[in-house]
Amino acid sequence: MEIYFTESGIKVPAITAEKMREIDDIAINRLGPNIYQMMENAGRNLADFVKFTLGRNWQDIPVLIMAGKGGNGGGGICAARHLANHGGDISLCLSDEHSLSEPSALQYMVYRTTQGKIVKGLDVLHDTHYKLIIDALIGYSLNKPVTGIIKKLIDYGNSSTAETISLDVPSGVNASSGDKSGSYFKADKVLTLALPKTGLSVRDSSEIFLADIGIPLSVYREAGLVFTAPFEDSYIQKLFKDREKYI
Repeated sequence: MEIYFTESGIKVPAITAEKMREIDDIAINRLGPNIYQMMENAGRNLADFVKFTLGRNWQDIPVLIMAGKGGNGGGGICAARHLANHGGDISLCLSDEHSLSEPSALQYMVYRTTQGKIVKGLDVLHDTHYKLIIDALIGYSLNKPVTGIIKKLIDYGNSSTAETISLDVPSGVNASSGDKSGSYFKADKVLTLALPKTGLSVRDSSEIFLADIGIPLSVYREAGLVFTAPFEDSYIQKLFKDREKYI
């Protein structure tokens, strides 16, 4: 089993997309938390991570969040709401606002009550003023090469000089294998959710951080995983591959 380490030396197992789907299924349909709770936790952690990344005066820095129609996009929309509520200069670009999943549509409905801006997918392609671009387009569910508006948004993000963050897994990267077919988002940092994905290990140029989305250890045990909870003093932990180098 592939292992990461927290800064204090706690071992964190990496999992495939298939195992993550099993964990989600156990949580959502049997033990909890539900999808709305996990999405809210993911989004709030992403918002905090943006503040941490940008540092002081983060509200003055223009941020673009690109969100897909599924659960990963819902986390991005949720983060946009929290950041806008706290006075951030936030723009949200949806890949397809008419096909949002039910939880993501709810997040979007609430976001629209904030001061956050909404930009159309094709309009954003000509905008160069953003200093941070967040990829919340696909997540761990990728099963085919990206095309259409998502490909255009990925290419736009890659052509920018802005700092970049991906939520869970960079869009266009297979969460299990790390394979990249066609366009993929080149993230400076990855905030992966629940547990790191095995496909992240090939992306050594990205810093990897792990966010707690509220899944209890009993859910992981039900899925056959036994490990120590890595979130000792924070909902976000930086992950390392070389234990001896950092401990």
